[in-house]
Amino acid sequence: MTAFTVHHVTRYRYEQPATLCHNEAHLCMRSTPDQTVDESWVIIDPAPDDRSERIDLYGNWVTYFSLQSPHEQLQVAATSRVRRTPTTRHESEWLPWEAARDAPRGVNAWDLTIESPHVPLLSELHRLTDGIFTPGRPLAEAVAELCRRIYDEFAYDPTATSVSTPLSDVLAGRHGVCQDFAHLAIAALRHLGLSARYVSGYLETLPPPGQPKLKGADASHAWASVRTPTGTWLDFDPTNALVAPDTHLTVAWGRDYSDVMPLRGVVMSSGATTQLDVEVDVERVDPSA
Repeated sequence: MTAFTVHHVTRYRYEQPATLCHNEAHLCMRSTPDQTVDESWVIIDPAPDDRSERIDLYGNWVTYFSLQSPHEQLQVAATSRVRRTPTTRHESEWLPWEAARDAPRGVNAWDLTIESPHVPLLSELHRLTDGIFTPGRPLAEAVAELCRRIYDEFAYDPTATSVSTPLSDVLAGRHGVCQDFAHLAIAALRHLGLSARYVSGYLETLPPPGQPKLKGADASHAWASVRTPTGTWLDFDPTNALVAPDTHLTVAWGRDYSDVMPLRGVVMSSGATTQLDVEVDVERVDPSA
């Protein structure tokens, strides 16, 4: 078991005071079969005039808040303390992939087989799965090869895309970031009739040997998960060519990025410029402390 403390800080600075804002945050981490959340909280400065919490359709913790008086900056700071155990593997991962495609599923799994805002089911997606999802092939084996194909054929490039870049552009340009690669994998799996979801969270990054870890050096991360024939889920990370990783810390999951954005909302201000800074730190701690 490994214990972590995660700090995620988002700061907005406005050219002119914002007079009103409404926001939703997916920043409180969730427990999973391999992750126990001991504490998770969000501090908002200035203090909001209205705040509430709810659990969404997928079981994620959502914080809503609004500020209704002028403010020149906004800081949203989330802190979580979690314990992570090695990923549990399930025998059903090794059943034929068609068994997962044909298995009964409820509403929350069925809507993970169809198009969503960031995951169109493009006809050219077959190029990602050709020769991989052959008849009778074990699901985990096919997913691992899909993961490796995306890793090998697409270049990680933070300057190539934004959150609004269409998936068709990513597929054509062969450049992107973790969000893009997760969407690609999900689209490819849904194109085959499989249930696949988008997972947001964190991945610990380690400094070069002998150098101190920089504050804010970690970042939000995204990966994908596919439903097995028995209803369990198999996580995989095409950005790093990992299947069932032990190092990933989950915040939320949904159809795609639009369901689990760390922070989104509406701001009313007469200024044209907003400065945004985000810092994420993932620190290992003594689990007995």
